[in-house]
Amino acid sequence: MDILLKLFLPLSLAFIMFSLGITLTLQDFKRVVQMPRAFSVGMLGQLLLLPAIAFLILQVVELEPAMAFGVMLLSFAPGGVTSNMLTRFSGGSVALAVSLTAVTSVLCVLTVPIFSAAAADYFLGAAMPKIDVTAIGISMALITAVPVALGVAVNHLAPSFTSAISKVVSVVASVLFVVIVLGAIATNWSVLTANILELGPVLIFLNVVMLLIGYGGAKMMKLSHPDSVAIAMEVGVQNATLGITVGALIAMSGEALPPYSLASGIYGITMYGCAFLFILWARRKAKAHPELRAQNELS
Repeated sequence: MDILLKLFLPLSLAFIMFSLGITLTLQDFKRVVQMPRAFSVGMLGQLLLLPAIAFLILQVVELEPAMAFGVMLLSFAPGGVTSNMLTRFSGGSVALAVSLTAVTSVLCVLTVPIFSAAAADYFLGAAMPKIDVTAIGISMALITAVPVALGVAVNHLAPSFTSAISKVVSVVASVLFVVIVLGAIATNWSVLTANILELGPVLIFLNVVMLLIGYGGAKMMKLSHPDSVAIAMEVGVQNATLGITVGALIAMSGEALPPYSLASGIYGITMYGCAFLFILWARRKAKAHPELRAQNELS
């Protein structure tokens, strides 16, 4: 079973990242230059502000070291297919969301291993497992950047084929996501029941705070409502599957889904509740102010 899970987990993430790749075009990467201010705000919020906020929360709320480390792993994860989908539902700028996801999904090959090593040293101390930053970086490249690049290539070279398979690929990716999240929770059920009262509120609070900071910070930078919604979703909704997988890569134990992955597993469920409330608010705001919908048409 362990062998099956250890193969299933990275292969599933690779497929999910491929499903993201086939929704991307080369224009999504070029858009970084076309909207530098909005992109910079989203990028800084994703790569630096989110981990900083998570770290500050963990200075106030005391969790078991493995649980705290798991929360930090989640904060290092980029957005994903889900954040793009939720941006569309909330009336945000899908173009900006997709561009942010595309770039951060590639950059995470460098940032996640380095940030994870630093967080492990701080939170785990003597119990810290040996972390080979290079090996994790290579593993992440193989299960994130390479599948995304392959998906982009397929979409560029055979757009009609991509259009034909996109719905099926999306459904399969969604099913794999659900299986991975439930697997992470089931495998660590005893740890979950012992820590849920502390861990659950932390994850919900982090989710809500980042959605609010993402939107508010973007508005302070005088970005449009659609761009602000997209940035809120990108910094507020993380790739839980990646957090689970990185936890397993770092543990290097007999557990395919170790306690380090539990925070991402729980987050994979709670994030939808927080996102749903944000979507209702964003859509209501746009409905009450028609000029915001006009911004969406232009963005």
